[in-house]
Amino acid sequence: MKVVRISCFEVIVPAREGSIDSMQVSKPLHKLPVGAKEGWSFQFDELPKMLIGLQLDSGIMGWGELYRGHSLAMVAEIARILVDRDIESLVLQRLPFVFCREYDGFECAIWDAYARMRNMRVVDLLGGALREKVKVGAWSSHRVTEEVGPLVRYFQEMGYDCIKFKSDLEDDVVGWCKAIADAAPGMQVILDPNERWEYAFETRKRIDALREPGNVLCLEDPIPRWKISEYAALRTYSSIPIVLHVSLPYVLQGQRIQDAIRAIQLQAVDGFNFNSGLADFQRMDHIAAAAGLPCWHGSEIDLGILEAMYIHSSAAASSCTWPGDIFGRMIREHDLLQTPLRFEPPFVYLPEGPGLGVEPDLDAIAHYQINKIEYY
Repeated sequence: MKVVRISCFEVIVPAREGSIDSMQVSKPLHKLPVGAKEGWSFQFDELPKMLIGLQLDSGIMGWGELYRGHSLAMVAEIARILVDRDIESLVLQRLPFVFCREYDGFECAIWDAYARMRNMRVVDLLGGALREKVKVGAWSSHRVTEEVGPLVRYFQEMGYDCIKFKSDLEDDVVGWCKAIADAAPGMQVILDPNERWEYAFETRKRIDALREPGNVLCLEDPIPRWKISEYAALRTYSSIPIVLHVSLPYVLQGQRIQDAIRAIQLQAVDGFNFNSGLADFQRMDHIAAAAGLPCWHGSEIDLGILEAMYIHSSAAASSCTWPGDIFGRMIREHDLLQTPLRFEPPFVYLPEGPGLGVEPDLDAIAHYQINKIEYY
């Protein structure tokens, strides 16, 4: 069961028109630097993503998907390590290459191939499914207030009962939540400033005003993550849950699993948004579950292969009970799957079949492809 070929399909899949934010307030969402340009310089759908097809000598193919903004040099180095390796010699929870932003996509392909070889689902490699469907929410970036009510009512009519908004200090989040309370009663809101509310006093002002609409499910990363003691103070300030996003793909920013442990030790959070690969997500789920805290699976508004991986991880995680960030299909033009993931809002179902339970749409990949590289 040797790896005989790794095919890398580099694609750019644009977002659907109007699906990200309002035209008047359009702001880039890619938080990391790209080349010499600082973070927040690119919209996420401008950046390429890469699909990985990992072929065994038996003919079995495992599929993975990298996060946006990958390094071609790192892809080449990892591919060269894996080609000619017996997949059964690999330790799935610790693969034989350095942890990097490309790690999770290769891990996904390896686990998919391994599970297909054993005629198992990926979720079975994680110990089995605790649930066959995973709670998910709707999503939007920055909006002008007059758009928010109709937008959220549309999602509520689809069946969603929670929506996540990106925000910064310029956004009228109180006006948003009041508009939502009027247009879509019962709809809950996750506010995610990505650390851009900057100061605890700015956060407290907004928390005070958000008590009136009363529909905020939680507040994620309101201020810079290094101010973790101020997270603890905000948590005791109000009844709105405070959430820390631990995103291991943000290795450049130094995010690590230990961040979750530290937040629990300081009693700084009420729950987590975890984003990582299969083995590390299970490690973080165990931490949250041991502490009696909920989590959800984060994303980078991905394509279908990574989102299928997120569903398997979420289905096996006892702490993963809050609405997850699995919404790429409603944002991007295509998920690059032959058969889309089965969404029945507010849930998405665990795919059926061996491995990830999904197959790539090669015609769609060819349509969006900008580059193809093979290693063998």
